Amino acid sequence: MYKQVILARQDLKMKAGKLAAQVAHASLEAALNSDRKTLGEWLDEGGKKVVLKAADEKELLKHKQLADREKLKNALIRDAGRTALKPGTITCLGIGPDKEEKIDRVTGKLRML
Repeated sequence: MYKQVILARQDLKMKAGKLAAQVAHASLEAALNSDRKTLGEWLDEGGKKVVLKAADEKELLKHKQLADREKLKNALIRDAGRTALKPGTITCLGIGPDKEEKIDRVTGKLRML
């Protein structure tokens, strides 16, 4: 089974609409970074996505390093700064899609949003 996870920073206290947009950016960019075969298999299975909590930027970056170490495709999202956040603020990390067990080695202890 395949899945994608998106980690969202909790310390930014983004409003629901802003959070939804940032999560969508992370999902799309991470998917576009994936190889076509994996992307196709993930989509054929229904495109499972799970949104998880990251306490702050430090925790988000730690999980990016872990994802890189596991050779998981990922996307770190920086806000453009046109609305609620300063330009360049790191908001989310999209990981995958990839095999669930591989992603769980990196994010398995995080809580769902």
